[in-house]
Amino acid sequence: MIRGVIRTIDLLNKSVGHAFAWCIVILTLGVSYEVFVRYVLRDPTSWAFDLSYILYGSLFLMAGAYTLSRGGHVRADVFSRRWKPRTQATVELILYFIFFFPGVLALVIAGWGYGHESFVIREVSVNSPVGVPVWPLKMLIPVAGVLLTLQGIAEVLRCLLCLKEGQWPPRLHDVEELEAQLIHEHAAPAETSGAKS
Repeated sequence: MIRGVIRTIDLLNKSVGHAFAWCIVILTLGVSYEVFVRYVLRDPTSWAFDLSYILYGSLFLMAGAYTLSRGGHVRADVFSRRWKPRTQATVELILYFIFFFPGVLALVIAGWGYGHESFVIREVSVNSPVGVPVWPLKMLIPVAGVLLTLQGIAEVLRCLLCLKEGQWPPRLHDVEELEAQLIHEHAAPAETSGAKS
């Protein structure tokens, strides 16, 4: 049952992360269009700056829980990577309750006030005369906090499983760094040639 809860939360954050990853494509197209019309046609847009920070902000907010589900956040694990899994899980469990949950709770509470106020007044950007709405971005702040809270629960459950079983439960795997993929591809032929000799 615990593994099912972890998997459900991981899949939810995977879906959200993958959906918001499309912001990169839209952002790239928008910036490319802006560069073309600004430098070739000499007719810059009034919305490109707003588009870029709204899309990047949305991606940043909504990819946090996905990144946590993959263990992808930057860690200071100079010492902890050499510890036994149970010791790692104990320390992580303590740190989640001391730092993580209070932080995301603050994000949800403050983000809700900030986002709701922006929604009520239908806030628009002050950076351009077009009046691009920014309230949808601000409403994502508490949503990101809720998703991080859910993923934090999954991480606590991972710690509890590790304490019980002595090893970390596996994470979902859907994306791999190119560097890791290249190392794996180069290692496979070496293993094959070593096995033949």
